[in-house]
Amino acid sequence: MRWFITGSSAGFGRVMAETLLARGETVVATARDPLALADLVDKYPDAVLALPLDVTDPDQVRAAVDAAGPIDVLVNNAGHGLLGALEELSDEQIHEVLAVNLLGALAVTRAVLPQMRARRGGHIVQMSSVGGVIGNPGHAIYATSKFALEGASEALSGEVAPFGIRVTIVEPGPFRTEFLGRSMRRATPIPDYEDGPAGVLRALFATQHGQQPGDPVRAVEAIIDAVHSPSAPLRLPLGRAAVERIRAKLRAQLADLEACAEVAIAADR
Repeated sequence: MRWFITGSSAGFGRVMAETLLARGETVVATARDPLALADLVDKYPDAVLALPLDVTDPDQVRAAVDAAGPIDVLVNNAGHGLLGALEELSDEQIHEVLAVNLLGALAVTRAVLPQMRARRGGHIVQMSSVGGVIGNPGHAIYATSKFALEGASEALSGEVAPFGIRVTIVEPGPFRTEFLGRSMRRATPIPDYEDGPAGVLRALFATQHGQQPGDPVRAVEAIIDAVHSPSAPLRLPLGRAAVERIRAKLRAQLADLEACAEVAIAADR
């Protein structure tokens, strides 16, 4: 299989590229700076193609997809977080997160779909987050980007199913990647938020980098296994924290639905 991975220089993207290449798969590894992938090219010269790709640049998206050749699996991994209460964020920070995490992922997906549709097959892996199901106070725009990606991807899965194309939305909890390191952007704090939930999250994230319970290698292996499985679910949570938090959210949401069901249904009359 030929895998096309965005954001391959670090985090899940890097671990996935290394794991796939070690398994004998073919990888198109992309990064804003392809020199960060030089060691992979040196080690697997016949199995990896390193390409420059800024997912916010439409010309680079088209050029990378054209250069990649037939793509069996697309992994939209490029992205980063933005820590701060909604009021603390600048317009530029908001636009940047949405451009990379949401619009960039959709642009690459749309560029790859014509060839998958023509071949009547393929698999699209969208790297979301537990933050795509639960909106943490202090991480509102990150949640916005991932909630939106999940909605688009859920609709997409139904649109492309008749063409033999599958979609998997991956929802990791805390894993030992660079997410809380170089991949995290931070807003300038407003003092009033420091003692509230947004400040609590800021303080928590400051202590978690490198201490997260999740093993990126195990996560990547689960994703690869899901792609190879004919019965993979649409959504794949990863890590105990993700499972427990998503389960609690869905139970609370269902309880809210049942509590207002009678009033809600009466609105039809």
